[in-house]
Amino acid sequence: MSRVAVLIPAAGEGRRLGLGPKAFVRVGGTALLAHVARSFQGVADELLIAVPPGREAEAAALAPLAEVLPGGDTRQDTVRALLARTRADVVLVHDVARPFAPPAATARVLAAAQNDGAASAVLDVADTLHDATLDRAVPREALRLVQTPQAFERALLQRAHERARAHGLYGTDDAQLVRALPHAVTLVAGSPLSHKLTGPADLELLEALAHGLGFTAPRDVAPR
Repeated sequence: MSRVAVLIPAAGEGRRLGLGPKAFVRVGGTALLAHVARSFQGVADELLIAVPPGREAEAAALAPLAEVLPGGDTRQDTVRALLARTRADVVLVHDVARPFAPPAATARVLAAAQNDGAASAVLDVADTLHDATLDRAVPREALRLVQTPQAFERALLQRAHERARAHGLYGTDDAQLVRALPHAVTLVAGSPLSHKLTGPADLELLEALAHGLGFTAPRDVAPR
């Protein structure tokens, strides 16, 4: 069986949301980091988390089974630092801003990565897309909404990050860096439950999800 390391790059300051680092924002009375750490119990042989420097102890209290590191200046720097701490065969990268990724979606991503080397959760585009500049609809059949988790053979993702650093390439997710090698990334079905916290409206939706999923009782000991 392949060893799996789950990497959680959670070192962002959350400036767009305005509530501080998203790792410590509470949904249903619980910090996002605690929700995410719980969701990967039984999946990870290793759980590695990076948070803003100086907040490692707070994060360790929320995820006591994880190794907690200080993050880098960018998400890409942070993932590269997390990669350097593991020798697992497969790494799964997940955004702390998606606290409710269901186990079935995670299992699909991991299975595809173990077969193909790289995989990402995605959603079909259900809504009509409109290009406001051209004032016309955009065909949506070939488009996908990209989510996390994403999973990769560790050596493959390391090569992708090394190449990106050498060529000054920046990607908003790790799948972009792997495609630039080039190497294909298998797309598998994600879940609407894996909604991302970006702005205030997302926080309202995640609160509703927390209540609907039964994740409303306080589950951590960090102070408010």
